[in-house]
Amino acid sequence: MFRIRKISNPFLDGNRPVIDRVREIMKLQFPAVSENQIENIFLQMANPVEKKFQTSLLIADDYKGNIRGFAILMYMSDLKLCYLDYLAVTPGRPTSGVGGSLYERLREEALSLGTIGIFFECLPDDPELCKDKTLIGQNAERLAFYERYGAFPIINTKYETPVKPEDDCPPYLVYDDLGSGRPLRANELKKIIRAILKRKYGDYCPMEYIRMVVSSVKEDPVKLRPARYIKKHRPEKQKAESNRFKIKLFVNARHQIHHVREVGYVESPVRVKSILREINKLGYVSEEKVEEYPDKFIYDVHDRGYVKYFKTVCMSIGPDRSVYPYVFSIRNVARPPKELSVRAGYYCIDTFTPLNINAYKAARWGVNCALTAADSILEGNRIAYVLTRPPGHHAERFVFGGFCYFNNAAIAANYLSRYGRVAILDMDYHHGNGQQQIFYDRSDVLTVSIHGHPSFAYPYFSGFTEEKGNGEGTGYNFNFPLKEVINGEEYRETLSHALKIIRRFKPDYLIICLGLDTSKGDPTGTWLLSPEDFLKNGRMAGTMKLPILVIQEGGYKNRHLGINARWFLKGLYEEHFKQLAIGNEQ
Repeated sequence: MFRIRKISNPFLDGNRPVIDRVREIMKLQFPAVSENQIENIFLQMANPVEKKFQTSLLIADDYKGNIRGFAILMYMSDLKLCYLDYLAVTPGRPTSGVGGSLYERLREEALSLGTIGIFFECLPDDPELCKDKTLIGQNAERLAFYERYGAFPIINTKYETPVKPEDDCPPYLVYDDLGSGRPLRANELKKIIRAILKRKYGDYCPMEYIRMVVSSVKEDPVKLRPARYIKKHRPEKQKAESNRFKIKLFVNARHQIHHVREVGYVESPVRVKSILREINKLGYVSEEKVEEYPDKFIYDVHDRGYVKYFKTVCMSIGPDRSVYPYVFSIRNVARPPKELSVRAGYYCIDTFTPLNINAYKAARWGVNCALTAADSILEGNRIAYVLTRPPGHHAERFVFGGFCYFNNAAIAANYLSRYGRVAILDMDYHHGNGQQQIFYDRSDVLTVSIHGHPSFAYPYFSGFTEEKGNGEGTGYNFNFPLKEVINGEEYRETLSHALKIIRRFKPDYLIICLGLDTSKGDPTGTWLLSPEDFLKNGRMAGTMKLPILVIQEGGYKNRHLGINARWFLKGLYEEHFKQLAIGNEQ
């Protein structure tokens, strides 16, 4: 089993081992490519302006960091094209469809960028062009592979003319129209050939050679070589489009077991059912399988002693019984009580978040949902939504509370931070104290929270404006405590400020803690937001041209819960892909 994820910045700590392995594979698979050329590829990723193209690296790995294959794609926005530079699988390992999966992912990337197609070079299967006859067979295999996707060599030009007399096997220029059936015009191809030869081979191809190849394009529309190896190819544009242009949904299927039936406990299973019923009406939500992840990713965020206690005490509690904290260790925090039920107050911040036999199991599967969603973002999906309970944003490194046990958003953010900068926007009525405490000393994760002022809103002890971070994290924590009664327009004034702060931070990923308890009539809030307000809030968040991971937090007015979630996701989805389309046209 493997995943495919996109790397834009090769110099982040989490990406460096991957880049080192890609270098090794390139040396083995492409021995003619010098170390200097390989290094220039990664320098180009960090400086797209100089070469006039944006370079991306797609990696196939097996979740343990073992690289199964990679592809390097160049996007030339001025010409609306993608150029496939390299595609290779790790030598000596079973491919298991890695090459095909990488190419399918490349097609999806090209579609998401609004390009006319993918261009690339492929060595010829024509014996007249190849003096080394031993290469003909493997060249034919490559061309047959690409034919399956509707990619064919461009014919009746002089592109495959050797630059120097001693050059052997000059490549074809191959074109994949991504299943559109759109004819390629001669004027387009002339610009494309000129750009490829100048931007990629400018140090090797003299200008007279470039002019000769460009002027050889005569036919309009351009002709492609007929299929030679595959009788039927599968250039399904619709399939590629539908795969990425959806909200990927990850539902905590084990949330139902955590059901506290005591009067007044509003964090109930019906919350998920209400939301699921409504968002399935959208038509672009795709529920995906949730994978299991090791405890290591929890220990990276939460204290090992707390996690061990939480798991142990839940296993020791009998069915139909809950333990509520009632003794708090403000006098001697260094010596926790020995009795597990009494020790609850050592790890908790309130008296209404119970421990019971299923609390750990439900919360633990929520972590799996958050991490699976984070991986889906790394794989190139634009929006993922984690529909889970119990919520998580009040859980700090050492403590639980506010119905929260594991901080799903913080765990996902920490996981993503290995691959880029992360911003967390908490849109719950209550302060996101968990993320604040966990990342308070860090500058790689920005935490922003819009919430009711702690003078009247839980958790009361945090969320003040002056809390800006500490040490390296100073200036990377922002709180917007608002008055007791506000309407949607007032909320969006603050949301606008929050989004400006996030844009200045220039994150690679955005995590939204979605609290629906900002709704009018919510039993835990005092604000007046309507379904239309959630639509507008979603649209504002959708203006961020970033991969977005939405994690469900609060919201307890079950009659309107699903409607508000649906309107928020609708606004987020429509505006997000609208902005991407505008960006691709510019």
